[in-house]
Amino acid sequence: MNDSNSLERIKKFIPIMNEISPTFCMAKWHHTTIYLQTGETHSCYHPRPHKIPLNEIAIDPSALHNTEQKKLERLEMLNGEKPSGCQYCWNIETLGEDYISDRKERNSSIYRPDRFEQIKNGDWNQNINPEYIEVSFGNECNFKCGYCHPKHSSAYYKEIKDFGPYDMVKNHRNDIDWFKVYEEETNPYVEAWWRWWPEVSKTLNILRITGGEPLLQQSTWRLLEDLDKNPKPNLEVNINSNFGIKPILMERLVERVNKLLSEKKIKTFKMFTSLDTWGKPAEYIRTGLNLEVWEQNFHTYMSKTNLPLTFMITFNILTVTNFQDLLEKFLEWRKIYKHQSWATVRFDTPYLKEPLQYDMNILPKDKFMPYMYAHLEFIKNNIDDKNVEKFNSLEYEKFRRVVDYMESTVYSKEKLKEGRRDFYNWFTEYDRRRGTDFVSIFPKMIEFYNSCKDE
Repeated sequence: MNDSNSLERIKKFIPIMNEISPTFCMAKWHHTTIYLQTGETHSCYHPRPHKIPLNEIAIDPSALHNTEQKKLERLEMLNGEKPSGCQYCWNIETLGEDYISDRKERNSSIYRPDRFEQIKNGDWNQNINPEYIEVSFGNECNFKCGYCHPKHSSAYYKEIKDFGPYDMVKNHRNDIDWFKVYEEETNPYVEAWWRWWPEVSKTLNILRITGGEPLLQQSTWRLLEDLDKNPKPNLEVNINSNFGIKPILMERLVERVNKLLSEKKIKTFKMFTSLDTWGKPAEYIRTGLNLEVWEQNFHTYMSKTNLPLTFMITFNILTVTNFQDLLEKFLEWRKIYKHQSWATVRFDTPYLKEPLQYDMNILPKDKFMPYMYAHLEFIKNNIDDKNVEKFNSLEYEKFRRVVDYMESTVYSKEKLKEGRRDFYNWFTEYDRRRGTDFVSIFPKMIEFYNSCKDE
């Protein structure tokens, strides 16, 4: 199905899901993200992850997904209540019925009659083997993206060990003394994963490996080897990669993926990567990113797999003035690889909620909304649902909700002061630790930066 048809499909499933409740989301049952390095889970990336009790996985390894906490949140949805962790979608839906929240999008993408009936007619605390699993085997990573966390990046963890937490800010201090990161080789959650894998893989539709950086972790390569020996022809495999790894690893991945596909040992494969803008600002946001290496890996993957690549853009305060630079790259890449398949280079634009110093809503609206309108207009002027070189209507709608959310969100004076104070203190310290220079990279934000200093 082309992306141009997706919007109508999403709207079609809204009344079907409302048969259970107006707050029902199948993701709570059939999607799960599991961070094995810390023993945490959630059912999409908007709610905060919660701890998986070791005693629960000792009894049943499916508790990597079916935790008691998650079951209680499912009960809330069945009763038409709104779990607090899902506030991202409730925010979008309060803008109006025409706004497509991730809840509505995922309901349409996950829906299958047997899954729906199992939830509708089953007990609220039943164990579910999910349709979709996103798993992180460890936190080993060569990047330390500013809004990330030491839980998910060994490079970030090392920075905090060397310099201490960012104790000059209220938000995103990144203390590391309150959680444990398990070593991949001796991790009880990884052990539970391999106990669960033979069973859950029988009915699993999509497996997505995330990180850290998955291509630096041995469990990723073990899993690809397992699929070679024990094929899952109905399984779609996805990997999130920062594309900043050594080119030899990208070559190795391409070889493995092509073999699995050509021998029909998996159904299909999808790759996901992340950028928020382009040029020096992109490298500033994601410390460790070298765009020359990144683009080499990008072209290796694109030219040797004939598969699509999806960008997960974390739209944040540092994206606001520079987003069009990345939009122009999308059009450039789509033109190069237009012969391969529909929308070979894809992107999504979820906005960042926290930490507060990265939240676009602490910006003065009068000075920064014009950038947002210009980016939206650029997409609109390049829409053509029938042309693979252009943007499509769904991409426009997804970014429109980001623009409208920024336009309509008004923080209290106290919250603005807190966010702006943290903004200045954070990036001042960030520059000191990482040898960067905010004002030279973001000249359009110098006035705002100085005003935050005055706070």
